[in-house]
Amino acid sequence: MKLQKATRITLSEQVAAQLDQLIQSGAWPVGQRIPAEPELVEQLGVSRNTVREAVKALIHAGLLEARQGDGTYVCSKSDLGAALNRRFKKADLIEIIEVRYALEQEAARLAAERRTEEDVVYLKQCLANYLDARGKSHYIDVDMELHKAIVLATHNTILIDLYDHMTDAVMATIHQSTQEEIEEQHVQVHTQLIHHIINQDADAAVTTLRHLLRISESVI
Repeated sequence: MKLQKATRITLSEQVAAQLDQLIQSGAWPVGQRIPAEPELVEQLGVSRNTVREAVKALIHAGLLEARQGDGTYVCSKSDLGAALNRRFKKADLIEIIEVRYALEQEAARLAAERRTEEDVVYLKQCLANYLDARGKSHYIDVDMELHKAIVLATHNTILIDLYDHMTDAVMATIHQSTQEEIEEQHVQVHTQLIHHIINQDADAAVTTLRHLLRISESVI
């Protein structure tokens, strides 16, 4: 195969690279609406067409999502995340639960083994927020925050990134399994799970996490 001559990067590609860096660095976090086109034009000192092409490229890559009448939002922080999000949207809830079994049991074990005192403080705060949110509209959000806190306590950056890309898929399973008849079970098991991690009882943490997912699986 013959090598081809290098080509100059276009202005829109330069702009896309800058926006991509803002997303990857977390300056524009997932879920945030990016500045409107006129603001980007002013900040970047380029034409509207250049900004439009750059934004379209990132939408095509799956990093941004245009919502009609509402603006453009960050929907993934990396190409990998975008690919995973597309794949998870095609999966059914049971498949997602099965992936959660694989990832979260190991996360519970690592968190129990590796958690720091700073992690303990954060885990306790997330648990308190979770208990306080029972019956409220933001219950699913704080439930998700609690699971992410466990994964953060593993201090495994690849596992953290992978789980972060699963947020929408995991929240779908949480939403589906949020039913009054199992709410008290969820509360008890979540509380036990966090206590096992804080007490660094890895075996008990894994067993409890498995029990928690079985409860969720039973109503999906």
